[in-house]
This record gives sequence, C-alpha cells and structure tokens, in this order.
Amino acid sequence: MAVVITGNDLRIEDVYNVAHSKEKVELHPDALKRIITCRAFIEEKIVEGEIMYGVNTGIGEFSEVVLTGEQIKQFQKYLIYNHSAGIGEPCPIEHVRGAMLGRINVHANGNSGCRPIITQTLIEMLNKGVTPVVCEKGSVGASGDLAPMSQIALLLMGEGEAFYKGKRYSGKEALLKAGIEIPGLEARDGLATINGSNLLTAMAALIIYETERFFKQAEIAAAMTLEALMANLKPYDERLHKLRGFQGAVTSAGNIKKVIEDSDLLKGMKVRVQDAYSMRSTPQVLGAARDQLRWTRSQVEIELNGVGDNPIFLPEDGVVLTGANFQGSPVSVPLDMLGSVITMVCVISERRLNRLLNPALSVGLPAFLTKGAGMFSGHMLSQYTADMMIVENKILSTPASIQSIPAAADQEDFVSMGMNTSLKTRKILDNAYGILGIEFIAAAQALDFREYTPGKGTQAAHKAVRKVVDHLDVDRPLFDDHNNMMKAVKDRVVLHAVEEAIGELKTY
Repeated sequence: MAVVITGNDLRIEDVYNVAHSKEKVELHPDALKRIITCRAFIEEKIVEGEIMYGVNTGIGEFSEVVLTGEQIKQFQKYLIYNHSAGIGEPCPIEHVRGAMLGRINVHANGNSGCRPIITQTLIEMLNKGVTPVVCEKGSVGASGDLAPMSQIALLLMGEGEAFYKGKRYSGKEALLKAGIEIPGLEARDGLATINGSNLLTAMAALIIYETERFFKQAEIAAAMTLEALMANLKPYDERLHKLRGFQGAVTSAGNIKKVIEDSDLLKGMKVRVQDAYSMRSTPQVLGAARDQLRWTRSQVEIELNGVGDNPIFLPEDGVVLTGANFQGSPVSVPLDMLGSVITMVCVISERRLNRLLNPALSVGLPAFLTKGAGMFSGHMLSQYTADMMIVENKILSTPASIQSIPAAADQEDFVSMGMNTSLKTRKILDNAYGILGIEFIAAAQALDFREYTPGKGTQAAHKAVRKVVDHLDVDRPLFDDHNNMMKAVKDRVVLHAVEEAIGELKTY
C-alpha cells in the first residue's frame, strides 16, 4: 500500500516504511494542485520584478544582491554547486530516502514555489530506487541541511552520484538506467529542494521508531533480571504509578508485570521487603524515558508535516514571507534529550547487570555467573564492555543543540547543530543495543541457575536469547556472543518472541 503525500499527515511509521521497506509514494491530487498554484504565483512575481530572497537575489550574506534575468536562470545551478560541500562517508540509504520523503511532504503544502516536476522527480527517484550519494557530515542544521540536500539536488541536474540496484553510478547514469528524465533547475527549484532540516529530521524519525521498540526490550530485560534476582514485585503494581500520575511509568510497570505474569515470584515466594533502586525504580526511570520519547515523537511529526522552508509563498494572500522555518532547533532539542534518556536506560541496565554478577548482591547466584569461579571468570569482562559503551554514551549525551558556531559572515549567527544531534543519537542507540544485549545474556545465564518457574514472557525471552547465545559453562571468547546478541536486539528478536507468546506490549 502506497504512502499518499498530502503535506499534513506523514507519520514516523511512514518514514520508516519508505526508508527501510521501500514502500511506494504517491502525491495526493490536492497537493499537486497546491504546488501548481504556488508555482504560477511565483512566476507572476518574477515577471512583476518583485524582489524575493533566493529567487532573484543571492543568499545568506549576499541576500541584498539582486540578480538579473539571465542570472536568475544560472543561480540555482551555482547555488547547488556551492552548497554541495559536505565531507565523509555516504549516509545510509535509508536516511537519504527519509530526507527525500520529508522534502516531498514540505512541497505538498504548496508554499515552496518549485515546479511540480521537481517534486514528481523526487517521488520517481524513491519509487524506482535511485538514492543520491550524500556525505554524512557538513550540515549545521540551519537554513536546513544545505550540504546534504544539495547532493540530492545535484541529481535533478543529472549530476552528482547515486546508488541504484546495489551499485554506485554517476547521477546521470543512475537516472538513465531507472528511466527517469532529468528536470533541470529553474528559478527557485534548487533552494526549494534544499532549504529545510529534512535529513536530520528523517534520521530523528528512524531513531524514534527504533527507540520505541528498544524501550520495550529494555523492559523485557529488566523483567528477566528481576526474576533472576528474586525481586519484590510490589513496585510494579500499576496502581502505585497511577497514584503519581506519569503515564510513562504506568506503561513501563504494566509491560514488566505482563512479562512476569504467572511467575512463581507472584505465588508467595519469600522475597526482600525492599530492593535497591536499580530494581525498585525501573518503572520510574524507564517511564521518564518513555515520556520524553512521546514528546520527541510529537515534535518530529510536527516538523515532518510543517513548511520548513524560506522564503514561504502564500498565493492565497499574494504574499512572500521570509523567515527562519528551516531552523533545526525544534527537532534537535528533543532529540538531544532522547539521546540522554536512552543513555539513562543503559545506565540502569548496567546497574542491574552488576547485581547479577556481584555475589554479594545476587541473592545466591554464583560469582560472575560461573560455577568455576577462580578457574573461570564467567561474565566478569562483559561488564567491562558494557561500561565502556556507557561512558561513550555519556560523552555523546552532551547536548549539541547549544553548540552553535556562527557562519556566513555572521548572517547565520545561531545554528542548531541538529545534524550533530542526529549523528550522535544514532550512535547512542547503536551502543545501547550492545549494552542491553549484555544484560540479556547475563539474565539468561542467571535464570539457568534458578529452579523456580519464571513468567511466561520471561520464558519466551530466555528461549529467544538461547537461540542466539549458548549457556556459558566453560569460559570462551565472548566477543561473538556480544556481537550476535547486539544484532539480535537491533533486529528485535527477543521482542518478537515475547509478544508472540504474551501479546503486544504497550508503546505509550
């Protein structure tokens, strides 16, 4: 089923499906009408000689330079050349596809002034699998993601490079092989393609989609560890959290309790009166992360459906407005905070891991989860690996949204650094998969030593882990276990197994 672009109802799931699953894209007829109407308006203004930023003027510090008729035709080409100034390895194809989708949705609002063929060519590129080669670094997240989006715009002139059917070609050759005509760039077309925070927003959308599922897995890992440590489960009574009122904590407690349901721990086994914070306050901590995630999703979906551009054309009012709707701060601020709470979830995961490994805290489990302590070290070194990645995540959790450096002769004297935010939050989440994977391994190992029956969801999780990593009886190199489990967490192997066994866990 195709994603129909209207300009106002694009969701996180749509971005993920188009980016990863290559779902087809269609432009709603009403959106096409708006684009046509706006283009007619701008062409009329050009004929009238009205001064419009980026149409018949230079940009940035050169915004006061008025272009001649002939220069207007050439300006868009040189604009794209000049701004194709990134550096580094190519962005993942999924990120670029998401950025293209976001830009198409901006155009669909009918306020950007490009020719319809520009929007339609971007759609055709998505549908036929032509993905521009875009350097990962170079955007400061203000005036949009100018450098990376310019490498997308190069293809509209038959230039640049692109991936097509698994190979890297010149832009012209990729378009030719896909049967896509080159539209070229006329007045406004180039700036209308690049002047928005579309790449950083697409990356944010994909991170959000994954994080929603990562937090569910964090709750499953917590449930396994709680069972292995014979936790007091009263702190997971939803009534407790409803009395305080934070929805995230209610959701988190409910998910964990659902995983543990039918456990012997809930049938009168003797447990401590009160556990340590890392066990007792998991719903409050994961709940706070969930509440932050909800706000981040809201902000990103507003941006996906808003008119992130400059200038903005209002045909119905006969007005051209110049502003700063390209500014990335509305996305970079909540995404910075999302990175921080992912790190927070990792920190409490490691504290639970510590209690599994430390014989003074593990309620009778063998030291470092090995029966041959001394001769064998068990999972001692797994904690080292988790700790290293947690410290990296703590470093990466420093906000990028406050790190502005002025550019363009101080015309752009505050920038969002939103691309830095997206890149570092992506790295935080990738590390988090490994950190949580290590808790899964240790929790499964610990449950092997217990003789009581865990909950139905816990049993499903344990079985899923054991399909990836064997019980550690005699010491062996652990890097394969760590890497395999990290991939399994990223692929949501445990989540799928648990939800198949007990039903879907709540997201919000």
